[in-house]
Amino acid sequence: MGAKFKKMLYGGDYNPEQWPREIWQQDMELFDKAGINSATINVFSWARLQPSEEVYDFHELDAIVDTLTRAGKQIVLATSTAALPAWMAKRYPEVARVDYEGRRHKFGQRHNACPNSPVYRHFIQELTAKLAERYGSNENVVCWHINNEYGGECYCENCEKAFRVWLRKKYGTIEALNQAWNLTFWGHNIYDWDEIVLPNALSEGIPWQGSGEFGCEKTAFAGISIDYRRFMSDSILDNFRLERDSIRQYDKAAPVTTNLMGTYKGLDYFKWAKEMDIVSWDNYPSYDTPWSHVAMRHDLMRGLKNAPFMLMEQTPSQQNWQPYNSLKKPGQMRVQSWQTVAHGGDTVQFFQLRRSVGGCEKFHGAVIAHAGTDQTRVFREVAQLGEELNRIGDSIIGSGTESKVGILFDWDNYWALEYTSGPNVDLKYVDQISRYYEYFYRKNISVDMIPVDADLSKYDLVAAPVLYMVKEGMAEAIEAYVAAGGTFVTGFMSGIVNESDNVHLGGYPGPLRKLAGVWAEEIDALAPEQSNEIVFTDGSKDECGMLCDILHLEGAEELARYGSDFYAGTPAVTRNVFGKGRVYYVGTVLSENGLEKVLDLACGGAGITPVIGEETELEVTRRISDAGAVYFVMNFKDQELPLPAVFAGKKDLLSGRTMEEGEMLKKYDVRIAVLQ
Repeated sequence: MGAKFKKMLYGGDYNPEQWPREIWQQDMELFDKAGINSATINVFSWARLQPSEEVYDFHELDAIVDTLTRAGKQIVLATSTAALPAWMAKRYPEVARVDYEGRRHKFGQRHNACPNSPVYRHFIQELTAKLAERYGSNENVVCWHINNEYGGECYCENCEKAFRVWLRKKYGTIEALNQAWNLTFWGHNIYDWDEIVLPNALSEGIPWQGSGEFGCEKTAFAGISIDYRRFMSDSILDNFRLERDSIRQYDKAAPVTTNLMGTYKGLDYFKWAKEMDIVSWDNYPSYDTPWSHVAMRHDLMRGLKNAPFMLMEQTPSQQNWQPYNSLKKPGQMRVQSWQTVAHGGDTVQFFQLRRSVGGCEKFHGAVIAHAGTDQTRVFREVAQLGEELNRIGDSIIGSGTESKVGILFDWDNYWALEYTSGPNVDLKYVDQISRYYEYFYRKNISVDMIPVDADLSKYDLVAAPVLYMVKEGMAEAIEAYVAAGGTFVTGFMSGIVNESDNVHLGGYPGPLRKLAGVWAEEIDALAPEQSNEIVFTDGSKDECGMLCDILHLEGAEELARYGSDFYAGTPAVTRNVFGKGRVYYVGTVLSENGLEKVLDLACGGAGITPVIGEETELEVTRRISDAGAVYFVMNFKDQELPLPAVFAGKKDLLSGRTMEEGEMLKKYDVRIAVLQ
């Protein structure tokens, strides 16, 4: 696995071009006080680097790089390509994106370029090559940060033409395309590649829930729209490759990344990760985001390459763009940062280091506030964390995580499940994945978030909620895993369609039917105010809702049945023996208690154990380093909680003192210890 950096980077986005130069030296002094050892620069500077098509001006960036280099700071050098300069939009208006409604945008905002524009592609390569040639030999440039928070779609003529080329490569013939998209439905058969139009509000987009309003989430032909998601993800990824390859002409060593956004829907991050040297991401939970969801996104980012990742951005205090931008309470930023490290983070970086004076992010938190002083609560907390990371962070870099549980996460399934028209508008992919992850999080059971083509043999238990799309080869791989002794957990809305969103005929759950030992005849959809009763075989009862598979047993045993409605008495949760392994099928959306009961059975049968034997409401997470197992003990609860007994007598790496049995951890307290 290995480390990408010699030291744990601690810093973040720095925009000195927004400030007079006399401020820069003040910043260096404040960075030293805060323990800041790195800065991410040049993220949105294209207009300053290239004031016109024929002119480049690197004097200001030279001075910024020189200032940071002389101050001994590590540099994450961005390529500035996330926002077009005005002259380009004026001279080449075709570089601007066309939105879902068919409107071509003008100059403004950011992430505003058509990924298939030849003009844009030319200029990003040229700019990135000049940056790499100029700064690639600087030893303080330790990482390249391409673009910024890639996302969005374009529906212009360039994209339409490129989409047709992409489809010809994928399908080969018009006949194969018609079959894949089931175009006999509504008489949509295509006879020429040029008849293909983009799936937007002017074509396949449909109003939802009788609103009369078009949104990009519902479509008359999911097969077309899923392919367009794949195409757009590939197109934007190709932009990344162009810049990466331009850098590699001059810098062969420094890792190249771009900042991802957790469970962001628009891009297939598992595919992207194959092209990145190291994954980085931006972590911006809202005031009410469960800590389990934050942990899951960290684990997903680690899982993209099965390796440590960079935290490229978080706020030291409040955000500015969410509906309710609460301050982080004392200690919250610190424990959130250590949670990042605990789940595989090898950097802790902020947006931003100095707060901007204007624009839409002027109220976004920063290490240096508008007061421009080190006499703030936020600065003191940043300095405390900087001292801690400097003392122990480097010993953790490159260390891994050992998990016996894998949760499948797949962007094709994400897109397909939420494009489908029915059965229940409340069914969301990430919500269902999160419910399963939360169970393991509460139990302090380590989890890997894995792609559908992962090596399943590494895991004793694999969970695949709402595995709606089962692509070629997936069912066979899962069958082999279970037959060899693995435990597989799946359920409602699984095994329904193939990679083109066409239904697997023969009864739900399609290619998983033999494996699960059940057949789902119908799927009932319950409104938010409706519910059904669940009766477990031990006599205990619970509630379920949203969706209810009406199941027939085909070799599986019943673990719970429905207690009401016309399908009362039919199976709701089952277990099937398949080879040496077991398959659990959860046919409905169980309550938290009901899901816990089923997953307790699955984990018990698979021999799954927490990272420590003692039950606790504290989060306890583990990384494996050369020195041993490093345990992170964190309190995210509103009450004080006792330290687990296994850590009594061990040294807390943060304070240097020996921990005592029965000592209490307050909310946002952290302890870190090594156990051999």
